[in-house]
Amino acid sequence: MSTRTVIRGGLVITASDEVHADVLMEDGRIAALAASGTPAAEAFTAERTVDATGKYVIPGGVDAHTHMELPFGGTFASDTFETGTRAAAWGGTTTIVDFAVQSVGHTLREGLDAWHAKAEGTCAIDYAFHMIVSDVNQETLKEMDLLVEEGVTSFKQFMAYPGVFYSDDGQILRAMQRSADNGGLIMMHAENGIAIDVLVEQALARGETDPRFHGEVRKALLEAEATHRAIRLAQVAGAPLYVVHVSATEAVAELARARDDGLPVFGETCPQYLFLSTDNLAEPGFEGAKYVCSTPLRPKEHQAALWRGLRTNDLQVVSTDHCPFCFSGQKELGRGDFSKIPNGLPGVENRMDLLHQAVLDGHISRRRWIEIACATPARMFGLYPKKGTIAPGTDADVVIYDPVAEQVLSADTHHMNVDYSAYEGKRVTGRVETVFSRGVPVVTDREYTGHAGHGVYTPRSTCQYLN
Repeated sequence: MSTRTVIRGGLVITASDEVHADVLMEDGRIAALAASGTPAAEAFTAERTVDATGKYVIPGGVDAHTHMELPFGGTFASDTFETGTRAAAWGGTTTIVDFAVQSVGHTLREGLDAWHAKAEGTCAIDYAFHMIVSDVNQETLKEMDLLVEEGVTSFKQFMAYPGVFYSDDGQILRAMQRSADNGGLIMMHAENGIAIDVLVEQALARGETDPRFHGEVRKALLEAEATHRAIRLAQVAGAPLYVVHVSATEAVAELARARDDGLPVFGETCPQYLFLSTDNLAEPGFEGAKYVCSTPLRPKEHQAALWRGLRTNDLQVVSTDHCPFCFSGQKELGRGDFSKIPNGLPGVENRMDLLHQAVLDGHISRRRWIEIACATPARMFGLYPKKGTIAPGTDADVVIYDPVAEQVLSADTHHMNVDYSAYEGKRVTGRVETVFSRGVPVVTDREYTGHAGHGVYTPRSTCQYLN
């Protein structure tokens, strides 16, 4: 049975265009667009008509960096795939790419199967997977080829967290060489974890145990050094590189230099680095624990370099690194020892709104908002044009966005399964009104109308910036 919906009178914004157009959706896809008020648009017929006059009509957000149910530091991220994808939908995100984890001593396949089991039948929106590679060996390298063939086309490695996810330079080089051959993309957590562990040990020995010391030991120079090293290793391997959660001026400079040299090097930052700072880590009592994440929050003066990088395209993507831990009972594991605070912030629900606020603040344009939040992550990770834009034939992942509605971000009103908001009390202008996932309304006039299991697993092609 065919189901047709027409969205009338909105300003359709994509990464390349802004046009007042009516959008016809049929059977989960965009069927047609036509300029509002023209005979072509008037000819659209549908069972359901949505009036978007005065609103933006934008592609659903693509959040290419989330961690639902991630085991970390003796606990688990507090959002399940069910709660996390529901919150994402509330925030105008209609696709997430989460990280399946290979544990040391286990195969990539075991890790991927475990994540499929967590997500299947529970997601409100569509999802895909990257693969965290924690144990590089000959079997792992062979498995990487197989995963690329079946649509898991990116692999994350860590220069941080010795004893957990850490890979040494030799392991990184081997994985990069493999990805150079199989078309995969290596994603890098670039921090010098070996050196950081020394600084952690020394800080604790001095009695420096408060959350703010988390930011002080994870130095910007050690992020920059690791970023530089990752770029050079990728260059030796002849492989592309995507650096996740870039937070520091010096690391942006490394990426810019590599890109100026014509290297296939890409960078992502996150809302927390654009809107929060070490001032939050230094909040009195133990409140700073809420803001412990890695890479860490930086002094405010780093924000200008991140915004500039987004404008100059030295940074291409804004993802959330959504990895929530409740303050009560989880963040509190690190009372008296900052190194035991689980690393991660909630944010999957806030990204689209915060970036719209950045448009109003003059940091980026409206089309750049859609580019860094929808189109580029879809292209970077092989989901475009199925995801990330509004055009005939694409998935009908569409958000009706009210650009003048005001809201106050708060744990009292958010839908993430976490007991605090990293942006508590922040006023923003702009709010999601209605969200369609493959033509199905999952949020309707600020009411949740979705359900667990609507979201489907979405295999990916290889990075579309390398073809």
